[in-house]
Amino acid sequence: MAEAQAQTKEKPPQPKLLEGGQLADHRDGREVVLRLRGVRTQFGDNIIHNNLDFDVFRGEIVGLVGGSGTGKSVLLRTIIGLNRHTKGTIEVLGVDTAGLHGKAERELQARTGVQFQDGALFSSLSVTENIIVPIREHVGLEEQLMRDIAALKVAMVGLPPDTGDKKPSELSGGMRKRASLARALALDPELLFLDEPTAGLDPIGAAHYDELVKGLSRNLGLTVLMVTHDLDSLYAICDRIAVLLDKRVVVGTMDELLAYDHPWVREYFHGPRGRAAARQE
Repeated sequence: MAEAQAQTKEKPPQPKLLEGGQLADHRDGREVVLRLRGVRTQFGDNIIHNNLDFDVFRGEIVGLVGGSGTGKSVLLRTIIGLNRHTKGTIEVLGVDTAGLHGKAERELQARTGVQFQDGALFSSLSVTENIIVPIREHVGLEEQLMRDIAALKVAMVGLPPDTGDKKPSELSGGMRKRASLARALALDPELLFLDEPTAGLDPIGAAHYDELVKGLSRNLGLTVLMVTHDLDSLYAICDRIAVLLDKRVVVGTMDELLAYDHPWVREYFHGPRGRAAARQE
């Protein structure tokens, strides 16, 4: 009994979260390109997130993780405007998204790129035509110039030149993911959102995809927020990790989260898969 009490007393207190849900201050004077304050999302009486604060800084890659039902994809879809939050503020690239519509909404959309989990490519269009869709919608250049841009994006994501002429059904799963990434990059976005980008890929393909995302971020100055469950990706390319816990977000580096005392965090990062991913780092 005395031993148990002693262990309880020795247990370190949970650190108080800093601005933006941070475990430690990583601002370093960097611009906040994604800022959430007091955000609540709910469907009917079911509250998914409540009083959620979250910051993403320019140029970093942030992984968003959480247990089943914590609303990872819901939060991503809310940030990009497909769901509406019921309380709080969301600022994307310095713009408050509340009530945004018309030209202002289109201008903000043109500064961001989204890759959905299943790729969401138009099945009746070729890869080139898929990439041209956002260019035509937001810019409206001459046809040949749009095709030249599409060819450049195909090359940027590591696909063979003839991929542009193929339909999504003619591509492997990994190639479809790269094609959808090429479309997400069509307008040279500043902020890129990825939803489970390595889901369904074999370990080698997933590792290559991670390196692609890391290289694009560093070379193009992209800021990346990606929903993932892939511990290898978190170790390999993420500067910080945002964990959905108790309807809010806790954000830290891998080392900070490894030291964070929460049951789900311990199970996720210190379990067999977490230990295996750490050994491969």
